[in-house]
Amino acid sequence: MVQVLVRFNNVDMALKTLKKKMQREGVFKVMKMGRFYEKPSEVRVRKGQEAFRRRRKLDRKRNYD
Repeated sequence: MVQVLVRFNNVDMALKTLKKKMQREGVFKVMKMGRFYEKPSEVRVRKGQEAFRRRRKLDRKRNYD
């Protein structure tokens, strides 16, 4: 659950922070994907591609250290 504190009645800044946190957690992506039906075969392909990207990103990160 995402929580944001509103300080000094600055709602605009709190809203900006909330949007950043929601984007980092992938809330917008899940909402967007839920709009249309996705075939199970497409789900498998997409998840495989996402896993491949994550692994490649981790490998790049490890090689720089």
